[in-house]
Amino acid sequence: MKKSFQARLGVTLATTGCGLLSLVIAFGNMTDYGTNFEFVRHVLMMDTLFPNSTATYRSMHHPLIHHIAYIAIIATEAIMAFFLLSGAYALIRAIKSESDTFQVAKKNAYTGISIGILLWFIGFMVIGGEWFSMWQSQSWNGLGSADRIITFFMLTYLSLLISE
Repeated sequence: MKKSFQARLGVTLATTGCGLLSLVIAFGNMTDYGTNFEFVRHVLMMDTLFPNSTATYRSMHHPLIHHIAYIAIIATEAIMAFFLLSGAYALIRAIKSESDTFQVAKKNAYTGISIGILLWFIGFMVIGGEWFSMWQSQSWNGLGSADRIITFFMLTYLSLLISE
């Protein structure tokens, strides 16, 4: 096997993994709406922060806002899964093609990864983790999961950038 094929195979598998993860997360959030909705609700209400936290003025207590936020997260996950899996399919089809063709095949993968960065880094780490102080909660803290996911997404993004 040529080095270029091995690198292409690796980036294709990583893109597929990101797509499957996104699909499974979206599916889980749709089929277990109530359980996972509680997570979003508690983060937005900021009701499990440190007792002396002064950041709670940012909390949102309106159920409609909680549902809108959660539905937006699920929709984003589903769109991300579509772009990543269609990108993985394009990469599979172009895996033995010329470099220019393989580069063009990365388009949807880049879009999906960008949506993942938007959701998992900006949405969960910046907005959830810092604005809503999720880091203070012992029971409703998704920063570890977000960190794990964004790390893999960023490594996949870098792999897409450097693969020929």
